[in-house]
Amino acid sequence: MKFNTTANDHLTLSQIGLGTGPLGGLYAESPRSRAMQVLECAWENGIRYFDTAPFYGYGLAERRVGDFLQGKDGDSWVLSTKVGRLLKPDVGPPTDIADFVNGLKFGVEFDYSYDGIMRSIEDSYARLGLTKIDIAYVHDIGRFTHSPEMNDHHMAQLKDGGFRALDMLKDSGTIKAWGIGVNEVAVCLDVLERTELDCILLAGRYTLLDRSAEADLLPACRARDISIIVGGIFNSGILATDAVENGYFDYRPASSDIKARVSAMQAVAEKNGHQLARAALQFPLREPLVVSMLLGTDTAEKLQHNLDELAAPLPDSNWDQYSNHALMD
Repeated sequence: MKFNTTANDHLTLSQIGLGTGPLGGLYAESPRSRAMQVLECAWENGIRYFDTAPFYGYGLAERRVGDFLQGKDGDSWVLSTKVGRLLKPDVGPPTDIADFVNGLKFGVEFDYSYDGIMRSIEDSYARLGLTKIDIAYVHDIGRFTHSPEMNDHHMAQLKDGGFRALDMLKDSGTIKAWGIGVNEVAVCLDVLERTELDCILLAGRYTLLDRSAEADLLPACRARDISIIVGGIFNSGILATDAVENGYFDYRPASSDIKARVSAMQAVAEKNGHQLARAALQFPLREPLVVSMLLGTDTAEKLQHNLDELAAPLPDSNWDQYSNHALMD
């Protein structure tokens, strides 16, 4: 496993990290035994960076990650979690944007204020049962998640105190670095104009299919020495399933344009004798700004398969053939 430094050299991350949304029951139940097998498979393969969030399973993923890392040398792993949602006891049905099956009995309340961020980190420490959180990401700020009016409100919360809370948490050593964890480019550029941060967790916007980060965000991060962690590399599954007709892109059924692009990419992969997923896995790591790539799977077998696909590098001559069919903005 390769390791890279990030966050102004404060941290060293394994080049492959484990995303834990599926361990919170994202779209399908995640029994505890199976979730712990995924974590063990990651560890055995040298993965030492783990990303979680209060939102994942409404606290369930944080508890499982914390249980797994108990007793392991704290200097040997890096952990990130997120702020922006507070969990509230709630026995009713979930009301947020994602579907977690058999998560904990909590609802969520968006809060990006000074007090909300301070409480979020305190609550995460309690759920994790660990003595360190390395990175805190501001979770799902931007219009991908919020209406324009609500996003303006949340950005005002960050400007009026949320960013200050994150800086104070870093200065005190409660966290080592902070950034944003989002699914869109525009809000990254907006935040970069408002404050200084260490890293960006960007889901779905720097992938084999969607290159929308290339034009403006990558140059901006390069100029500011800001590292990027990528997630959502299969764009909600369409690059992984080889099921274009019923494929999903950005959490919804794919449009005819997306299907046509992916079909063309599949033809390139078949011509070169491999599955499209192998190219999707390897593409983001070709960019030097990308210090880690998150893999999120619900079984150890899927995780091992993806790691094996990464271990079989594709020739440089392949990549231009895919670029002809990618989304560039």
